[in-house]
Amino acid sequence: MRDVLIAIVLFALSFFADGWVAEHVRYGRVYETDWGRMLRTFGYLPFWLLAAIALALNDRESREWWRRAALLAGAPTAAGIVGELLKITVRRMRPPEDGSAYSFRAFSDHPFSSRGFGFPSSHAVVAFGAAAILARLFPRAKVVWYAVAVGCAVSRLLAHAHYLSDVVASAIIGIVVAALLWRYGAPRQP
Repeated sequence: MRDVLIAIVLFALSFFADGWVAEHVRYGRVYETDWGRMLRTFGYLPFWLLAAIALALNDRESREWWRRAALLAGAPTAAGIVGELLKITVRRMRPPEDGSAYSFRAFSDHPFSSRGFGFPSSHAVVAFGAAAILARLFPRAKVVWYAVAVGCAVSRLLAHAHYLSDVVASAIIGIVVAALLWRYGAPRQP
C-alpha cells in the first residue's frame, strides 16, 4: 500500500512540474552523443529481445533455462504494450516546441495510431520494465539497472520528446508490469 501511495504522489507532483521541465530541461543534441544514444537504446525493445536470447543460451544447462529469458523478454514487451494502449487511449501529444501547454488529438483523427503521442513514454516504459525484471533476476546490480532506466527517461526529457509526467507514469507502469510477471512467473528455487 505504501508503494502505491508513493507512486500516486510522485505522479501527481510530476504534473505540477511538467511545464517548468518542458521549458527548461532541454538538450536538443542529446542523441548526437554516445551517452545519449546508449541511454535511448535501453528503451529499445529489440535490444531486450536479443538480451533474452543471450540469457536463454547462457542458462540452457539449467532445468528451467527458458524462464529467466521469458521474463526478460516479457517484462519490457508487456510494459511496452500497456504503454501503447495507454497512448491510444489518453492521446496526449508530445510537448510543443514553444511553451508547455498540453494538447490532445481527437479520437476521430487516426484512432489506432500512437504517432506523435507522448503519454506514456514508450522508451521509458520499456526501460523500466526491463530494469525492474533485471533487478529481480540480478538483485545485487539493481542500482545499475534502475540508474540506466532513469537515464533513459532523462534523455527523453532532454530531447524534449516528453513531459515529466510521461516518464514518471512510464516508470510506474514498467515496474508494476514486471512485478506482476515476477509474481506469476518467477523462477523456482532449486
